Amino acid sequence: MIVLSLGRGTHGFTLDRAIGEFILTHPDLRVPERASEFAITSSNARHWEPAVRRYVDECLAGRNGPRAKDFNMRWVAALVAEAHRILIRGGIFIYPRDGREGGGSGKLRLLYEASPIGFLVEQAGGRASTGYGPILDLVPESIHQRTGFIFGSRTEVGRIEQYHRDHNEQVYDAPLFGTRGLFSDSA
Repeated sequence: MIVLSLGRGTHGFTLDRAIGEFILTHPDLRVPERASEFAITSSNARHWEPAVRRYVDECLAGRNGPRAKDFNMRWVAALVAEAHRILIRGGIFIYPRDGREGGGSGKLRLLYEASPIGFLVEQAGGRASTGYGPILDLVPESIHQRTGFIFGSRTEVGRIEQYHRDHNEQVYDAPLFGTRGLFSDSA
């Protein structure tokens, strides 16, 4: 399948092997406004920003949590596969900035990963973001510049952006200025 946008919607073409040509099979793809499925590489959870951790925890709490609905989680977020899934049936993809060395600005490349997918998603009525604002507003400063990347349902991406604005306080961890004394509580 080839997914294409010329700035007026997003359209999917599927290879018809019998004639050797791509046929328009998915005209005017639309990302649903709401989502009940999300994809994130969960092995990095210990490095996530508080805003992302809050969002994922709320989704995982399901029907009994603050969102009062069950979500399906895709444990490994593969960019192209998830872009296809979101364009076809909806959801949200999260590959955030994180606290690992080199992860502070994100892992995906802005110029040839995040921006092209972001353009397709936005042309399909979805939203593409860094977590702080629209991915398409970023002007590349280098060819391999990296970024955090979140895309999919407008409502869910907007929620994560709100959490970044309101609930992204990092815990201050400076051992030099921690509690010190001559006697330790540990034995």
